[in-house]
Amino acid sequence: MALQRNDAPPDHQEIAITASDPVPLRKDGNPSAGTATPAVELRGITKRFPGVVANHDINLTVRSGTVHALMGENGAGKSTLMKILYGMQKPDEGTIAINGEQCEFNTPGDAISRGIGMVHQHFMLADYLTVWENVVLGGESLYGIGARAKAKIKEISDQYGLGVRPDALVEDLGVADRQRVEILKVLYRGAKILILDEPTAVLVPQEVDALFDNLRELKAEGVTVIFISHKLHEVLSVADAISVIRRGTTVGDADPKAVTARQLAELMVGAELPSPESRESTVTGEVMLDVEGLRIAKTDAEGIDRVVLDDISLRIHKGEILGIAGVEGNGQAELVEAIMGMLPLNAGAVALDGKDLSGTLTRARREAGIGYIPEDRHRHGLLLEAPLWENRILGHVTEKPNSNGILLDPTAARADTQRIVEQYDVRTPGIEVTAASLSGGNQQKLIVGREMSHEPKLLIAAHPTRGVDVGAQAQIWEHIRVAQRAGLAVLLISADLDELIGLSDTIRVIYRGRLVADADPATVTAEDLGTAMTGAASGHLESEPEAVEEFHEILVEGTEAEGDGDRSSDAGPSDAVPSDDRTSDTADDPKAGE
Repeated sequence: MALQRNDAPPDHQEIAITASDPVPLRKDGNPSAGTATPAVELRGITKRFPGVVANHDINLTVRSGTVHALMGENGAGKSTLMKILYGMQKPDEGTIAINGEQCEFNTPGDAISRGIGMVHQHFMLADYLTVWENVVLGGESLYGIGARAKAKIKEISDQYGLGVRPDALVEDLGVADRQRVEILKVLYRGAKILILDEPTAVLVPQEVDALFDNLRELKAEGVTVIFISHKLHEVLSVADAISVIRRGTTVGDADPKAVTARQLAELMVGAELPSPESRESTVTGEVMLDVEGLRIAKTDAEGIDRVVLDDISLRIHKGEILGIAGVEGNGQAELVEAIMGMLPLNAGAVALDGKDLSGTLTRARREAGIGYIPEDRHRHGLLLEAPLWENRILGHVTEKPNSNGILLDPTAARADTQRIVEQYDVRTPGIEVTAASLSGGNQQKLIVGREMSHEPKLLIAAHPTRGVDVGAQAQIWEHIRVAQRAGLAVLLISADLDELIGLSDTIRVIYRGRLVADADPATVTAEDLGTAMTGAASGHLESEPEAVEEFHEILVEGTEAEGDGDRSSDAGPSDAVPSDDRTSDTADDPKAGE
């Protein structure tokens, strides 16, 4: 079956279905699940920024006591819409009704007072405060600022299995722990309408199942969840209703019981669901990265020295992708920082292409041929308030075309930034706009283009497709594959086990700072990897052949799209709603990429 676009104007797209069986897509914005009174009703929501119409005439109805999934490609307008619902942005037009009562939100405090809580994809935490101080901040009147507040935080953490340490400094936490703190903040304030932006991005399959069980329990108690995700199979598993946003406006609703992942992908981006599955081997016998006996101890918030990496040894050959699986916080970040020269070693050595880099600075390792896609693009990959051409220089200051001898060459850097924008399909009005004005997927494509442009010998890719839509995923995967075939060695760290299994030639599992298991991606399932990631299995992992076959069938289900992520003509760079100025779907808003 195919989902096709009519010739309607771009701000009011209809979906034509060409199939014998009806597809459960509706234009009335009224999913059948839930009670008669909507928890959230958005009507005619429009939000404009200079050069960009982020939302245009959006209508959305979310029934009480349901999990309602909101889907759309990067830059489609999802985050702007949720920021409007949460009081972070004011709409230019339209109305908001909560539980049948029309509301106007000027601040997040207004939304919180109406029982709305939001967990952002890019976290809103103060690094220099402890967990409990972050949670209490702004909610001091609820349980005070002392023992009673700490007791409540621990109670919520235990109740939902969050495993949060109230006295830990946020700056010492990994991405997964930061997300748990954000969820705890929302629950602490007693929210009855939860907005979750990519909540499963850092979870292993078992943790995803536990989260979904919690969502179902919350739903049974009347809590409403708005669930933003790019993982289509997860949405189909947990959602009661699905709404799709495209080019800033709602294009349809779907019944998850009757729609397929392929249909959703086509509705979102005009292309079928991409797959990371790639089985042709390009591994050579030449070692590119040789890590021997790495050991790192760090002093924690309590002043205790803890070993975060313990006797880590691994080799990556030219043309090989080595995947590292692990629950975040088990040493992955430290492993990357050790290889990059960002952390001092207590023991061990790092060699690249036969050259010992153990005592060298990060810049020297970059110049030696290490490319780096960081796990948090906002904290470590971009200068958000700097223009794109300055971000192209970041991390490669001494290398051509960014510099000419000892001086920077802004003209050449600008020209090469324009090349990256075109070659890597970075959707932007121009290279002078700030990185913050791009959607998350376009920010990531800019980083990938920057790192690939220096033809690295080794690419460290930490969560390279986190938070990007299916079209951008396909493009990033293909760029990595092309470079791999040319001899690139890749250290891939990903919480997306489908991605890890689909791309990797070999997989190692890290647990509490040690490599405890290994697996051949062709003979292991995500579930068995997840078991080892929680410490319940070790050694060589091999799943039952029937389970492996079923897993890979699911992995490639409905994936006939070209590897380069080409989209149909209705998903091109000018997919924003037209305005008086040149428009682009590069941004949800100028201050925060989606």
